[in-house]
Order: sequence, then structure tokens, then C-alpha cells
Amino acid sequence: MKLLVAFLALCAFASSYPQQQISDKGLLQKQKDVLRLFRYVNQPSYYKDFNEIAQNFDLEQNYNNYANPEVPKYYYQIYQYGLLPRGQVFSVFYQEHLQQAIALYKLFYYAKDYQTFYNTAVWARQYINEGVYLYSLSVAIVHRNDTYGVVLPPIYETYPYYFYNNEVIQQAQRYKQQYDGKSYTINANYSGYYLNLNPEQSLSYFTEDVGINSFYYYYNVYYPFWLGGQDFNYQNDLRGELFYYVYQQILARYYLERLSNGFGEIPYFNYEVPFENGYYPSLQYPNGLFFPQRPNFANLYEYFYNYGQKYGTNKYAYSYTFVQDYERRIREAIDQGYVYTPEGQKINLYTEQGLNILGNLIESNPDSPNYRYYGALQVYGRHLLGYSYQPLNQYQVAPSALEHFETSLRDPAFYQFYKRVLLYFQQYQNNLPAYTAQDLSYQGVEVTNVQFDRLVTYFDYFYTDLSNAVYVTPEEFNGERVQIRARQYRLNHKAFTYKIYVKSSQAQKASVRVYLGPKYDEYGRYLNISQNRLNFVQFDHFVYQLQAGENTIERNSRQSYFYQNDRTSYQELYQKVLGALDGNGQFSVEPNEAYFGFPRRFLLPKGNYGGYEYQFYVIVSPYVPYQGQQTDSKYYYPRVGSGAQYLDNYPLGYPFDRPVHYDQVYNNIPNSFVYSAKIYHRDVEDINASSASSQ
Repeated sequence: MKLLVAFLALCAFASSYPQQQISDKGLLQKQKDVLRLFRYVNQPSYYKDFNEIAQNFDLEQNYNNYANPEVPKYYYQIYQYGLLPRGQVFSVFYQEHLQQAIALYKLFYYAKDYQTFYNTAVWARQYINEGVYLYSLSVAIVHRNDTYGVVLPPIYETYPYYFYNNEVIQQAQRYKQQYDGKSYTINANYSGYYLNLNPEQSLSYFTEDVGINSFYYYYNVYYPFWLGGQDFNYQNDLRGELFYYVYQQILARYYLERLSNGFGEIPYFNYEVPFENGYYPSLQYPNGLFFPQRPNFANLYEYFYNYGQKYGTNKYAYSYTFVQDYERRIREAIDQGYVYTPEGQKINLYTEQGLNILGNLIESNPDSPNYRYYGALQVYGRHLLGYSYQPLNQYQVAPSALEHFETSLRDPAFYQFYKRVLLYFQQYQNNLPAYTAQDLSYQGVEVTNVQFDRLVTYFDYFYTDLSNAVYVTPEEFNGERVQIRARQYRLNHKAFTYKIYVKSSQAQKASVRVYLGPKYDEYGRYLNISQNRLNFVQFDHFVYQLQAGENTIERNSRQSYFYQNDRTSYQELYQKVLGALDGNGQFSVEPNEAYFGFPRRFLLPKGNYGGYEYQFYVIVSPYVPYQGQQTDSKYYYPRVGSGAQYLDNYPLGYPFDRPVHYDQVYNNIPNSFVYSAKIYHRDVEDINASSASSQ
């Protein structure tokens, strides 16, 4: 059984399903509650009802209102001993912070009813560290049954500090001090506009995009690395295999963008050699602390890395040693073919569940067969490459960009580190039986041709509400929202259609997959698909009813469920909810927004003015129904842990999930087709002029 969340949004349950569901009054009220809980999260809330609930809420008196009474008891205990104070920096990659976040999440999650959950959230809103609160509440909302259908507001508006450079935030705060009732729009640049630490800074329009970074954040909200086990049914979602596929697709998409900018393969690094790519985040925490920076050719050895800093018992000071040990043990497990449990038992890796087991082990989640031995590779790797300072205590930390999900993708080291991680998966997959032409063929089906419209990309303006980056008075909090926006150029593309021509010997249902990948490297050398399969991204996937004879399948750039439209702004969401509650219109749950997905704007890599040539790979396979559990999805997006994301029974990334025996196998099977296409980049003014002349 294979999960097909693919790259990584709402899966298509069937093309005939409606894409929206009207919210009832109960869900509307919950949506309003959540939006109020996220308003100006970096300062105390001045809602009168919030203050009353927070002052009157007594956790000790409510133990019986939680499904697991031990959860509030434990939280009350750590609350008494001291939590991370408000105003301090929070990161899930520091163990002490993570323990507090997990405890708060469980407090939210195990509330017996919605009212208890809401009261707990209001109380925490007033007294708990902002970062811990925001993260734990977000995870709880997407996992609780009674908040299914509630849409989280865009994280880049809720916490803009992690998405916009510090000069943008400072300018917003300066405008707020001078506020005279007008609205302000700030032009936001990427860090590549100011700095040129290394050539890869020119990719900042991709690595710093608010949509791409929020996608990665939301993926980790739905599938936190610390959450798992039977209680949350993650085994239904094959989260270990999903972990591998998410990162493989992110790196493949990044590689396509590199080619458009004249760069080649993602660099490979060794820990023993100074790390070449420096990084200056251009970000500042709300408390005024700047994000740590990494110089070019940073030395990762512990002596140099920690020079002049406090060692003590701080385990992060020894990240270099931990990473080396954990990587060696993972390689040994792959070569030996089994992993050890804490009791010394062997678990075979080369079974149907092997990739899922390996993914759990490398992610170091609770479903790992032996967390203590195989370790938290991600945690120590991020700390080491992020070049963050060793904390003096648990309250005084300065996490790097790699130690926040919102900012990880900004650092080039992210892609280089996870390239190392993915190589372990490839080491494993190369030991699996290779596909033959017979394995991939579909008897009686032939793809005779594929046609795409001209593919054109451009940059256009995107607006973000920065109101949560400023501080307001109680009167302003309850009054009209301060209107400060950021305006930023983001990549986009002209709408296009494509057609797949299929000849079938009989009427039958088929699974259709479309991939986009490179055709040439940065030097113009041809790339064989079989040698380059890991650099293909899933472009589209759907089930289609073939008729006997000739079939013309037509799709457009808006149909792929693997991609997400721009999220609705906080203010627009709030106004829609208020209007629907007052009987003025309806509020619909948009599945694309309620779940998570890669931004549709980045469906295509940028290309260049003369046209950069890529290739599409189309394969039509027999439809094999998913054999596992399917659960109700009232709002047309899958519940976490339900298994409702399954579309068919093929592996993630099929047929690129395994090597093939011969180089030309992918090109020569009749039920597939390779189509070459150039992607052109134009100025938005040229696009508008072209559209006007064609009318």
C-alpha cells in the first residue's frame, strides 16, 4: 500500500468531487475563534472576553475535562518549575523547548470538548511564550477532530518576522509610529538584492519565497517529526516513506530552478572540509536578536566551531561527533539489511515496509525502531551547519535559520545537507530489484503524442499584510486593523493547457502521471532519464477512464492538486467569516487552503529569455485501487492519520522510485512519452502587452 500525497498538497479523490464545502454555523464560529487567537500573537490579547477567560481559567480545577488527566497534571508541574518566558526565542530543535511544545500540544489535543480546548487556548494565549503557543496550537488544530475544516491563517502574515527581511519589518514598525490613518505599502526585496556572499544568492527569489517556505512549515505542522505512534495513526499515512518523498521532491524542484540560473548539481560537502557556502539570513527576531550567520568556508570541527564558547554538558556543542556517528550507523544498517531495536532484535529493511522503516529511522520520529541508537540526525545536522551559538541556558538561545521550519529553505546548506540524507535512501533503493520494461508496460495502451502550450514565466506583485509585525495599543487592537502591506515580486506563469493522446485496445480505467525534469545539465550535456530520475518532480497525477480507440486527455495548469493557490489573507478570511455569521454570504472551506501544498506559482521553473529546455515524462499505468482504509473527508481534504490521501496502490514517485536495468527503458515503453519543451521568461509588461494585442 502506497500513499500518494505526492508533492504535497491535497490529493485528488476524484475529479468529479466538488472543491468546496459550505461551512455550517458551528464551524464558522470555530473559524472566527481561531482567527482571533492568532491576532497580534506577539503581544497580549486585549479582547475583553479573552481576559475574562484567562483570569478565571484554573488548570488544576479542569483535570477531568481532558481525555488523559495525566496530561494537564504534567503540564501544571512544568508550568510551576518555569517555562520559556514570553519574548524569548523558541525553536523545536532545542530539546527543552520541544518538550514544552509537546506538553502544550497534548494539553490542547486531549481536551474532551471544543469549549475546553478553546478555554485552554485563550489561557495559553495570554501566559505562554508566543512561539511555543503558536506552534503547538497550529499542530493541535490540524489534528483535533472537532477543528477539522478550520483554516489556519497564512503563517507569513501571522509571524512575518520569519518571512521578510529585517529592513522590511523595521520600516513597517516605523510607519506604525507615524500612523495617521492611511495605509502603507512597503516594497520588499530578497536578500540577493542587498548581498552577494556567494553566487547562489541569486536564487533568493526561490529560497526566500513566502509560499515555498510556508509550504514547508505547514508540512511539518501536519507531520511533526516528534509526533507519531499508534495514538495518532501515522502508520496509515506511511509517514516514513512520505518523509523521503517530500525531501526528494523539494531538492528536485530546487535543482530545476538552479538550471534556469546557470547553476548545476546541488554541491556535495564533507564535514571534514570547510563548508563553502556562507549565509547571512537578513532576519531579526521579534526581541531584537539577529539570526546567526555562517561565514564562507566555515570550519565544522568542534574546536573551531565552538571556539570561545561554553562547552559544559551542552550536547549541541558536540554536533559534529553526533552527526558522524549517526550517519555511520545508518549506512551500516542499509548495508547489513536490518536495524536493531533497543532490545537487540533485528528488523529486516528489505521488505514491503522497508522504505517506511528507514524513513522513520532517519527522520528520528517516535516510530523509529531505535531512536537512541540511530539518533536525531536532523537536529544535530541543522545545528552544526546553521552555525548557531551554544546557548548559555535553555532560555537564552539564538537558533539559526535551519532551526526553524519557516526559515530552513532560505539557507543553501539545507539543500546540501538533505542531499546527503537522500543519498542514504538511494543507497537503499539501489539494493532493491530494478524495474524491467515488462514491469512498467501497460498491455494494449500506447501514448502516441503529447502537446503543451508555450510555457512562459514572469514575476508579478504579491501583497502581504504586515500588521502582526507592529505593536498596537488596546484601543487599536479592538479597533480597525493597521493597514501595512508588503509588496514583493514572486515568480508566476501564464496559464496553459496540455494534451495527452492515448490509444487503448479497450475501455479501462488508468492512472496517469506527469513528471517534469531536466534535459541538459548546466554545460548543455544531455541527461539520460534513468541516470537523472531523482531530479524529476511530480507535475500531475490523476485517474482517467480510457475509451476503446483514440483518447485525447486535456488538462490545464490549474488542475493539478499537488499545487496550491495563493492563500487568502488573514483580513479577508476574517471579513468573510464575519459576513457569513451575520448572514451576508457564505464561507466555503477551500481544500487547497485547509491543507498544505507547493505554491502553484512555482509549477514551472523560471527558464530564461531564450528558452531553457526541460522535458516532461508521461506514463499511463493500469489503475490499481488503493487496498487500505479510506475515511470520510467532509471538507475534501484528508485528515492526518486517516489514510484518506491514497489515490492508487503505486509507490510514491512511481516509476522513478527504483532504478531500471537499462538506460533506455523509460524511453522505449509504449505507454509512456517523453516531451521536450522550452520555458521562456518574460517581464510582466511584455505579458500584459501580448495579452492586450491578442484581444
